[in-house]
Amino acid sequence: MNPDRVAERGLAVVSVEGAVLEGVSLAFNKRSGDHIGGHANIVCAPSACVEGVLYGLRDADQIQRMDRFEKTPVNYRRERVVVQTAAGAQAAWTYVANRAVIVEGLKPTRAYLNHLLAGRSYLSPQYYGWLAGLACVDD
Repeated sequence: MNPDRVAERGLAVVSVEGAVLEGVSLAFNKRSGDHIGGHANIVCAPSACVEGVLYGLRDADQIQRMDRFEKTPVNYRRERVVVQTAAGAQAAWTYVANRAVIVEGLKPTRAYLNHLLAGRSYLSPQYYGWLAGLACVDD
């Protein structure tokens, strides 16, 4: 959700807005091969939702560039979803961790969680507060 990280990756962004994906919850159960701590994933949770940032990309090549950063298809698979924005329902891509890299009971590092918290202006105060209050592996 970190706008600076998206810019560092050189993605051509044409719009940015807050979005909500219903029927899932946020988990940090995707193990990293590089360091301790879990990475973000979404898991089925019919009465829950995940808030995030919807980046409108200039063209289809941009999402393929993002795939490389997310190590798709090895670590994540990209799935088509419908998110709710202030303008209504919109189709979007999201990344879901592959079963081979899921480990329950992980926590994010503080540095990793800070990337999500950097999207604060696109999140509701309640969701941001919940996210900011999560325990981290290095706390």
